Amino acid sequence: MSNTKYIAPLVVEGKPTDAERIKAHSNYLRGSIVQDLKDNLTGGFNGDNFSLIRFHGMYQQDDRDLRAERAEQKLDARHAVMLRCRLPGGVITPKQWLAIDQFAAEKTLYGSIRLTNRQTFQFHGILKKHLKAVHRMLNNVGLDSVGTANDVNRNVLCSSNPMESVIHQEAYEWAHKISAHLLPHTRAYAEIWLNTEKIKTIDSEPILGATYLPRKFKTTIVVPPHNEVDLHANDMNFIAITRAGSLIGFNLLIGGGLSIEHNNKKTYPRTASEFGYFPVHKTLDVAEAVVSIQRDWGNRTNRTNAKTKYTLDRVGLDTFKTEIERRSGVNFEPIRPYQFTTRGDRFGWIKGIDHTWNLTVFVENGRLLDYPNRPLKTGVAEIAKAHEGNFRLTANQNLMIAGVTELEKNKIEHLAHSYGLIDNISHQRKNSMACVSFPTCPLAMAEAERILPKFVTEVEKIMEGCGLKDDYIVLRISGCPNGCARALLSEIGLIGKAPGRYNLYLGGNRIGTRIPRIYHENISLQDSLGLLNNLIGEWAKNRKKHEGFGDFVIRSGFVKPILDPAHDFWN
Repeated sequence: MSNTKYIAPLVVEGKPTDAERIKAHSNYLRGSIVQDLKDNLTGGFNGDNFSLIRFHGMYQQDDRDLRAERAEQKLDARHAVMLRCRLPGGVITPKQWLAIDQFAAEKTLYGSIRLTNRQTFQFHGILKKHLKAVHRMLNNVGLDSVGTANDVNRNVLCSSNPMESVIHQEAYEWAHKISAHLLPHTRAYAEIWLNTEKIKTIDSEPILGATYLPRKFKTTIVVPPHNEVDLHANDMNFIAITRAGSLIGFNLLIGGGLSIEHNNKKTYPRTASEFGYFPVHKTLDVAEAVVSIQRDWGNRTNRTNAKTKYTLDRVGLDTFKTEIERRSGVNFEPIRPYQFTTRGDRFGWIKGIDHTWNLTVFVENGRLLDYPNRPLKTGVAEIAKAHEGNFRLTANQNLMIAGVTELEKNKIEHLAHSYGLIDNISHQRKNSMACVSFPTCPLAMAEAERILPKFVTEVEKIMEGCGLKDDYIVLRISGCPNGCARALLSEIGLIGKAPGRYNLYLGGNRIGTRIPRIYHENISLQDSLGLLNNLIGEWAKNRKKHEGFGDFVIRSGFVKPILDPAHDFWN
């Protein structure tokens, strides 16, 4: 395919951001990371390396609960690193799991494993002295953290159960192919973390370019009718189209994204736009074309407006579509019919096409830790020791124990029950999610993960009091407006604005195709519960049959629907 750059006028003119300088001067993401690793005077990374380690899948963080105390003692912040693994499609073997379980227990500050809604896992609290050890451990079991953060294509999501049908298996395989095709080509990761020998040939980045993408980029593959990956939160999405039980092509949707800035009307969430249908054999060509266009046309003068959604709105859908066709050699056909009916995970046992069983278990907030009377982390490790299939991580922070034979089914279920992995969980709790937020996320403005369980308990009480015990509302809490918990695709979304204060959004839908609108600004959790008590009561009394909460609040006029986010999200 053609990889020719498109020249101005569609390039944004102006002074590049400092992030562009960092990338341009990094020697293909090496910087001075090697030298920084030898600096024992600080637990953190200096200068540009603070940003560059993100390309290697890591974020420098510190425990914000300890900041004030350490500052009073005239100590540096307790720096540590969060690492996110690359795991396209979310599949991991028991052997791999036991390796990460052991590392989490022995060499992280918190001892936990965090399942994320990027369909992978994160370690929190890795000290600098253990960083090479974690990368070597991952490499030894066939994993890495390349391209899971910063301005590249990140972990590719796909529908969670590849063995549900032949189509699901093919979707999973395409997730791997797309991930591999769009990875950075630089050898910096292997040189720095695995101590591989430097090769004297010159690095090049034929797809991502010498300064990589203007901003982070996210990709999904979705098999209707289940939208369990929340496709509208992502830049590039492939919706599987089938005929006679075979995958024949994809509908392409581009431009989804949820990150905003409080009170900045130049930012807005956006659902992805339909571009057209193309045959399956052109998938990598189309993926490369979309990424290379965003590489060339994306805004490198203002990171706030550098995501694909803003590029698409600035140049226009028709112009973007024509350029994809030119670069990929594809002539889009009209969008093929598809429909979404659900988006959450399907819990319990499901039988696969290979006649084995798959058990999906709920993990609140995705946090695998040994809680009092619920040793979840130990339980998964014990299952890994006994299990001959694999694990599949979902885009909703849950865990699937996959490939269980009929003979092993009772044993696996007994283990899951014994360690609290199967419990009497309400539909409401299963459809609620939060980002990590405090104490480790440097962007956090308010609590999310740590307050979600109690907040859901209060919502459960309201639901039960209204006769809705067996129903649910899609509920998301984000500690800041960056979109990690996908609150701006929920029926009820709370986005942190300051400690203990949130903006309350209402009106998304159950299938994740509509953005909610702000209902009340800068309120406490207690005040939000008061508002929700009244609204849920109205829903219980006046809903139509099977009408979701988000649909009800729009039909009843509590909020107006978002029709054009670029123009009416802030109105």
